[in-house]
Amino acid sequence: MKDILDFYMRLSQNNNKPWFDEHRPEYEAAKKKLHNIAEEFIKGIEEFDPRCKGLQVKDCTYRINRDIRFSQDKRPYKDWHGIYICPKGKKSGMAGYYIHFEPINNLYFVCGGLYIPTKEVLQSVREQIMLEPDAFHEAVLSCGEDYHLNWDNALKRMPVGYNESDKHSEYYRLKTYEMYKSLSKRDVLSKNFVKNAISSPALLFLYIISYFDMIFQHFLKISQKYAILKVNNFRRHIL
Repeated sequence: MKDILDFYMRLSQNNNKPWFDEHRPEYEAAKKKLHNIAEEFIKGIEEFDPRCKGLQVKDCTYRINRDIRFSQDKRPYKDWHGIYICPKGKKSGMAGYYIHFEPINNLYFVCGGLYIPTKEVLQSVREQIMLEPDAFHEAVLSCGEDYHLNWDNALKRMPVGYNESDKHSEYYRLKTYEMYKSLSKRDVLSKNFVKNAISSPALLFLYIISYFDMIFQHFLKISQKYAILKVNNFRRHIL
């Protein structure tokens, strides 16, 4: 793992195509090791969340190339690496498990939940919390003191349509619903890094992930029914 972190650190300091091309063999070596780490992580998650069975590494990892078409930041490569494991893969929009390495900022963490969900899913989560405030609060507490809700980008005020007097109304202000645990570089360099990352949060993540996915599936059913209703109404209108 040390050589992987070293490569990403040097990449962050030399984020340009000529340097990357010159050091491509090092990248390929790091990529192969990261592939093995992702496979181990997927297999570990499968043991307690069978919905993730059958996922391939490509379903859970990201290209190193950045999309710079509409960005003022023209650095061509990501200087971090992430592995996101959830049912149907990273593009499904479902809640999942994530592990992150970012040496340049000494940022390492594991987390689970929904990261910046769509407006519709976000509303569905908030409404479910409104209906079952104690259930959500217990899900958060069950994760223990080492895990924290992600309050980054949380609203400063109560969103429109939600009552501050509601029980546990502070959760309405969240825009990302995930629990995370910070890791040290020593944690990441441990020989049992993946095993430890999976074993400690496994049941805790499962508890809150199940809560989010229950909401997500409920939202999908509503969306599907709404779509069918719109089609049927359209047919009545034109016939």
